[in-house]
This record gives sequence, structure tokens and C-alpha cells, in this order.
Amino acid sequence: MKKILVLALLAVVAMAGAAQAETLKLLTWKGYAPQKLVEAFEKETGINVEITYSNNEEMIAKLRATRGAGFDLAQPSQDRISSVQAKYDLYQPMDYSRIDSKLFIPSMLQAVKKNTLVDGKSYAVPFCWGTSGLVVNSDKASGVDSYKALIDPKYKGRVSYRLKRPTLIAMGYALGYDPFALYSDVAGYKAMLDKVAEALIAAKPIVKNYWANGDSLIQSMRSGEVYVAMAWDAGGWKLHAANKAIDFKAPKEGALGWIDTFAIPAKAENVSAAYKWINFMLKPENSGYFTSQEKCATASKDAMKYTDKAVSANFTRSFPQAAIDNIKWYPPVPAKLESMEGKVLDKIKAAN
Repeated sequence: MKKILVLALLAVVAMAGAAQAETLKLLTWKGYAPQKLVEAFEKETGINVEITYSNNEEMIAKLRATRGAGFDLAQPSQDRISSVQAKYDLYQPMDYSRIDSKLFIPSMLQAVKKNTLVDGKSYAVPFCWGTSGLVVNSDKASGVDSYKALIDPKYKGRVSYRLKRPTLIAMGYALGYDPFALYSDVAGYKAMLDKVAEALIAAKPIVKNYWANGDSLIQSMRSGEVYVAMAWDAGGWKLHAANKAIDFKAPKEGALGWIDTFAIPAKAENVSAAYKWINFMLKPENSGYFTSQEKCATASKDAMKYTDKAVSANFTRSFPQAAIDNIKWYPPVPAKLESMEGKVLDKIKAAN
């Protein structure tokens, strides 16, 4: 009888422990929650981390379907928050008093606050950032420093880029426009897109392929099929590690910069765990490890001190101060413009 009572008591204790165990439900991009850091966080806090991998479009769809429930923390890009929040109310305002602001690059924290502002409240903090620009094989395309190389007949059959909105914006800059300044001018933006479409359609014979994923682009560059591409900085650095002639270059018009954030869904159940994860990931030693693994810089101001030397060298080589100052950061996207861009991309794709 005593044995039965002891077993029953142990079962009750185990159930109580399980009931008290916390879980952080994280909706994020693949690679943004390295296993080593997840294990360290769980050991440090006793909070289990449950990860769902996604992207911007899927994050919005998942949170719309549940009206902001099901996850404690999400990582949308900063330009995909304010318009979504204004329309669907998917997130809750950030309580910046629960953020260790000393960990952040001040200008980046302020930029995300500004760009996620809705009705006087901000909805995110920055996590990591990167750019798209040019990946160039200097042995084959010496001196390339402009997006105009993507439409230069000199490189016929040796050019590649994604047929997505960043290419439209890059070509807008190449043609002398300021696309982001036109965000508030629908007619002006349409006029720019018409000129961009005209240029890209005329230059279709120059294009080797419209790359769909990073692996295919890297293979094309490695094999020598492609000399000039528009791509992300990390892809260029990966190629540079194997072939010093290939590297990422910030074009003279300015690299296009993105910031992925932390945002708390409207019906998050474990908000406390969400803030703990944010502060944990922005600690310089943790951000430095992340950057070493993912080749992607963070908003942690001291992370480079803890970053692999070869990785930090990539940033030094590709981003001298003038190039950093010239980065064109994506602002929030007006819904009308996304629809307009989609039609233009379809037009370019269908053109002979």
C-alpha cells in the first residue's frame, strides 16, 4: 500500500513539474535559432523553445489565421510590420522597458522603432540585418560597380538576378530615381516602374537565368556561367571563400538593406519568455556566435568582438564606412505599391 502511495505521489509531482514547465513558441526564419543557443537558453532559463520555421508571407498568414495567437514571438522583416499591424492588428506594442537597450546599436533600434510605428506605438526591435547588391567575378567583369551592369550588353548571357521587387527597386536607383522617396507618390512610383519594366524587358536577352534559390546562383557563379548577379551579401562571401575573384560589392547606387526583427504576437501566452529570448540573443557573445554561423550581422553593438575573424573580415572588406552610410534601408511597404509591383513583375516575366 505504501509503495502505491509513493508511486502516486511521484506521479503527481512529475505532473506538477510538467505543468509548471514554460515554453516559448517561436515563429522564425530557418537559421535564426541555432541549436547551441537554444540549448544554452533552455539551460539558463528552464524555458523550453518550440520553433516553427517560416518567412514573411507565411508569418502573416499564420498570425492572420489565429488573429495573433499560437506564438509568443515572431521575426518579421521591419518593412512588413506597420502596414500589417494597421490592417490586421496582429502584434502588441513593445514594452521597451523590458529590453536591455544597452545591447543594441542605438541607431538601428531607433530606426526600427520609427519604421514600425502605428498610432503612436512601436511594434518591434531589430535582430539581424543584411543587404542585397552585386556579386561579381572580377576576373570576368572587372570594374563593375553599378546595378546598370545587369542590363549591360557587354555581359550578355552572363547575368543573373531574382525577378522580385528588390530588383525593381535596384533598377529604379540605377535609372536615377529614388524609389523609397516615391513611396508616398503612387503616380510617380508607377511611372518609375514603367521605365524599369521597359529596361528589364529590353535586357532579357542578356540574362542567363532568373535565380530562384541561393544554391542555384552559387553553382552558376562557381561554374563560370554567370559573371554578374544581384544577390545577398552572404552568398557573395560564401563564393569568395572558395574563389577570391568573386565577391560581394555594394554598388555605387547603394546596397539595399533589410532588418529582421522581434515582434510579439497580439495573443502571445508567454510574453515574459519572449523578452528573455530577445535579450539573450542580443548578448554580444550570442550574437557573435550567430553571425559566425549564419554570416549575418545583428543589431548587437559589440557582437563583432565575438565573431569569427574570417566572417568579420567580410564585413570590413565589403562595407567600408562610405558603403554603410549609403545603404538604402527598406521602409514599410504601402499595400498599393506591392500590388503594382506584382503586375510589373508578371509583365516582365511574360514578355518575349
